[in-house]
Amino acid sequence: MAMTLRLTKEEQDALRERAVLDGMSMQEAARQAVREYIAKAEHRDRVAAATEHVKQRHADALQRLGE
Repeated sequence: MAMTLRLTKEEQDALRERAVLDGMSMQEAARQAVREYIAKAEHRDRVAAATEHVKQRHADALQRLGE
């Protein structure tokens, strides 16, 4: 699927410079950034769900620890 990504001149220059240093195209660098963004968000969601599970399952113990 095609998409247009609008960047400021500063963002474009920084992306170009970083992509060159990493030996990849600007497109590949942008796609990698998108993948990392999604992976980070999914990890954050899993951690939040696990935290909520522990809080609910061990609410009594956590309350006693807080006293």
